[in-house]
Amino acid sequence: MNGQDKHNRQGRVIALVIAGTGLAWIAATAAGELLGWPQRTRAFFDLAALAGFGTAIWMIYGLWRARQKDKD
Repeated sequence: MNGQDKHNRQGRVIALVIAGTGLAWIAATAAGELLGWPQRTRAFFDLAALAGFGTAIWMIYGLWRARQKDKD
């Protein structure tokens, strides 16, 4: 597997992390509304989603750095 294939695979993983985080956040928001969860519980899921999106941003930065390194 060459470097380009590795970067493409990492990009797909990042896309899955973003999509999964978004879907989980939507599901948790809908479940909280339907089940009448308190705001404290809903805020927990909001923070978890924020952490997931932050992780994705960190992964994007790492991928960008790896591509810059391989470009040289």
